[in-house]
Amino acid sequence: MSLLAVSNLSASLGRRRVLSDVSFTIGPSEFVGLIGPNGAGKSTLLKAALGLVASQGGISIAGRDAAMISARERASNIAYVAQEHEIAWAIPVEAVVALGRTPHRPGFAAASSADHTAVEQAMRRMEVDAFRDRAATDLSGGEKARVLIARALAQETPLLLADEPTAGLDPSHQITLMRLFASLAKQGRSVVASLHDLGLAARWCSRLILIDQGRIVADGPPDTVLTVESLGSVYGVDAYFGTAAGRPVIQPLDLIASPTQDKPEDNHDRT
Repeated sequence: MSLLAVSNLSASLGRRRVLSDVSFTIGPSEFVGLIGPNGAGKSTLLKAALGLVASQGGISIAGRDAAMISARERASNIAYVAQEHEIAWAIPVEAVVALGRTPHRPGFAAASSADHTAVEQAMRRMEVDAFRDRAATDLSGGEKARVLIARALAQETPLLLADEPTAGLDPSHQITLMRLFASLAKQGRSVVASLHDLGLAARWCSRLILIDQGRIVADGPPDTVLTVESLGSVYGVDAYFGTAAGRPVIQPLDLIASPTQDKPEDNHDRT
């Protein structure tokens, strides 16, 4: 059974069509990187899948029509990390992370031992347990991002959707997060994360969905999606392609020169 299925999805923001006839399915044990240029429709796609923006087409969650699922059921199946890392209330970090357990508790029931365990594990995974008592509003942008990811982890859903989760993180925490998402996939859960860093996407994701101008132009393993041709046609860039420790390395190098420009000598490795 699929965790999320989208069929012929279209969406507009104002008078502008942002998504057109997008279809894909997310199954268990996948780490999917949602990639594409700025304005391609990645954020809108994640929000539309959650019912946060109006759309046309079919959306099913855990095999059920999304329109027939309550907010609590939706939150029990999908966790979401938004692109914006704003925290409005000056409450302790631990309390923010504990909000992820809300779908698992009836009404105003007290936190269970399972809730406490999930919160502790999530804070340790994102390395925010050391400042559990600090007001979340006092944190740096990167620290807030890690707290909000920890909240989503504490939700313990089969599927996690994250919009640019590595933005604002230093390289160490970016790699830690990608390792974590990959490990969740190995455990049977799935992650869909929109990413701008093609190197991280190529190295850690099991599958990439490339969106351009509101349409899916490629969907598959990283080595079939990220090619000289796709980076040139979609991003307009030239890149280095290599391997390290048995995994792909991709580094954009320069803009592709137009016919009226002198293209610099091309000596880099494309293998």
